[in-house]
Amino acid sequence: MKKYLLSFLLMSFVVTSFAQGAAEDSAATKNENPTRRELYIKPDTKCIPFRIPAIATASNGDLVTVCDYRFSREDIGVVLNGRIDLVYRTSRNNGKKWGKTYLLAEGQGENSPNFMNVAFGDPAIVADRENSQMMVLSCAGNVSYIKGTRHHHQSIARFYSGDYGNTWSEPVDISESIYEQFDNSPLGPANSMFVASGRILQSRNIKMGKFYRLYCAVLVQPVKGPWMNFVLYSDNFGGDWRVLGGVEVSPIPQGADEAKVEELPDGSVLISSRISGGRQFNIFKYSDVAKGAGKWDKMAFSGAANNGVESKNNACNGEVMLLPARRVSDGKDVYLLLQSVPFGPQRTNVGIYYKALESEADYATSAKIAADWEGRYQVTKLGSAYSTMSWQKNNRLAFFYEEETYSTWEGGGYTLVYESLSIEDLTDGKYEYNKQLAKQMGM
Repeated sequence: MKKYLLSFLLMSFVVTSFAQGAAEDSAATKNENPTRRELYIKPDTKCIPFRIPAIATASNGDLVTVCDYRFSREDIGVVLNGRIDLVYRTSRNNGKKWGKTYLLAEGQGENSPNFMNVAFGDPAIVADRENSQMMVLSCAGNVSYIKGTRHHHQSIARFYSGDYGNTWSEPVDISESIYEQFDNSPLGPANSMFVASGRILQSRNIKMGKFYRLYCAVLVQPVKGPWMNFVLYSDNFGGDWRVLGGVEVSPIPQGADEAKVEELPDGSVLISSRISGGRQFNIFKYSDVAKGAGKWDKMAFSGAANNGVESKNNACNGEVMLLPARRVSDGKDVYLLLQSVPFGPQRTNVGIYYKALESEADYATSAKIAADWEGRYQVTKLGSAYSTMSWQKNNRLAFFYEEETYSTWEGGGYTLVYESLSIEDLTDGKYEYNKQLAKQMGM
């Protein structure tokens, strides 16, 4: 494995150097927030921009962030031969200080000797809870995902780290092993596929052999149908992936977009897919855990109409997460479900919705999950878009999001901001961290 120090053009060097300095002193100056760090800074609309946050907590407590560095200023394939790199930074003290920015994968643009290495983007990350292994999946190649065909589509690149995210392997394209599972689908083969960025989920309940099960959501365009979501799972830490429940039934069969997954207290799998105005939820319940067999519930919309998760006048990638909590007013143990979105209007005011799951009845159906969210916490008042989360070893939430901190979206990117939040912060003191429940959840 190799570790690359960024050696970009002069302009990008200035941007990166500015980001590193500003990240360390922002708490004491402009932002006056000791838990906030600006990790990848976009000072103006002319610089090479950053996009697409991903964050994970390694088993030793290190935080690792990954994002796009977009020479092309667009998604993969929108600009022919457009270069996009993946870069990363690490914190060894729960986000108080961050190391230098390093190159995880270099897109080679028009100089690439092959299709995959033209560009890498939209990273998703996971850290194994028991050892030093980490994994990143990303899109790669030279064609837009909306223009893909069965035999000419984006690659799905896989990267491994065996040292808590300090160094990373060369990319391997794993796309064909996933695409071929859809070839005999009732809706026909998959023309295009997109693994959602941010957090890859590791199960707290299911361990098959050496590893706990992994889950990620994919956006798929079959030959005979609209865009729809499926969930993939892996029992060998991403060595190979299977479709949860099979390819015959999609949990989000229409109106699908980028989606995330979380594990419910009984081991069921929750999918949350972005849609204008809110989220689409569905729940998978196992009939045979070892075989990945089971049944999806009915998709349910969450938005203003059912007191759900409202993203006003926007559809945007966010994160869903379950945390162990205790209600302060009566001491009741609850699971606190979080969903981040831009509150809006449009892509502005990113924040986090929350609701308490007090019993199995509260997550028995997708409709129950979708309705009657309890409250929300606004993280920023600025233009803002994608967000993701990870739980830190000091029992605080690592929240990583895109913000128009110094310049607007014009130019193709954002400043990527890390912020540390407690459960008390998120809920205005209504709930607190529950250490005993956390042990039961394997956290």
